[in-house]
This record gives sequence, structure tokens and C-alpha cells, in this order.
Amino acid sequence: MNTARKPFKLLDYIVMAMMASMGIAVKVIIVPLAQIITGPLFIPGGVAAGGFYMAFLVLGHAITQKRGTATIIALIQAATVTITGTLGSHGAASLLTYTLPGVVVDLIYIAIRHKACCALCCFFGGMTANIVGSFAVNLAIFNLSAVPLLLSLSAASLSGGLGGLAAHSVAVNIRKLGILGGGLSSSVPIPDAEPARSEGEHDEII
Repeated sequence: MNTARKPFKLLDYIVMAMMASMGIAVKVIIVPLAQIITGPLFIPGGVAAGGFYMAFLVLGHAITQKRGTATIIALIQAATVTITGTLGSHGAASLLTYTLPGVVVDLIYIAIRHKACCALCCFFGGMTANIVGSFAVNLAIFNLSAVPLLLSLSAASLSGGLGGLAAHSVAVNIRKLGILGGGLSSSVPIPDAEPARSEGEHDEII
């Protein structure tokens, strides 16, 4: 598989900004709901819900097919939540807890020479991102003991993997529209224009 570094285009940056904003918006909605279930288990709500917003790191990579996409999405999210203080902000630690999952996703895809191109690598990317993010949050904020931490990481792996599969499903549907890969260049064939009729053919039709 060709892993040559390709430059980002304007549409790539637009997609990355969209993925970052949608990830934050989903987190604000999903995490409070997840905490209703995970609270009694002493598991942070973001661990179980993480797959929903980690999926946007994988989806962004699947759309652009370029190295560094997940890292840039994560950096945008980190800067946004740090500046705005929105739900899910961990203060200055957000620069670490939000950025690390994106960096890990990119490193994983470089190592295995995939670009969020199949269900397996999307599952693995989402799973790894959520595990790393959950572990980073635990180090920065929660400091859970061994048993709750293991439960959290187990839930994070399942949630992240399912989120990666969801991202793959969305990517497959987008690919049918011809806007995946090659820097979002459309691959939808444009029908040829109808050839001009000769004067004789025109008279015959009339």
C-alpha cells in the first residue's frame, strides 16, 4: 500500500474541522447519559461513550486517507475544549487527553500500513484510541484503583471498537458517493455529453 506523504488540501481541513466539532457535540450529549449507567460501577461515563466520539478520528482518517488527520482533529478538539471550557474539558490536561488518541491512531495506521480502509483496521483504530484516551484521563483526573481501571479499559476497548466499526460503515456509504480517498477528489463518473446530431439526422427525426 502506498504510504507516501500527501499534502492536505482545503477540503481536507474542512472535513477535519467538521469531524472535530461533531465529536465534541456528540460527547456533550452522550456522556451525561452514559454516566447514568456507569456511575454506580465507578466507571467514568466517557469511557463507555468514548466510542461515539473517537469514531470521528477514524472517520476523518477514512475520508482524507492521509497521515496526520487524526492528530489534527484531536488537536482542534483539545484547543476548542481548553479555550471554551465546554463539557468534557479537563483544563490544561485536555491538551494531553484529547491529543494522545489522535496521535496513537495515526501511529497505528502508519505501523500497519492501513488508512482506515477496512473494518478490521477501523475497529482496531477506534479501540486503541478509546483505550489510550481513557487511560490518559485516568492519569490526569480520576486515578482509579486497579479493578475499576481494568473495568474502564475493558469497556473502553469494546466501545471504541464498535465506534470504529460505525465509522467504517459511514465511510463505506460515503465512498459510494465517490468522495473518499485522493484528497476528496470525486470519483463519480460524469456522463459524456450527448453527441451533436448532424443536420441530416435532425431532419430525419423531424
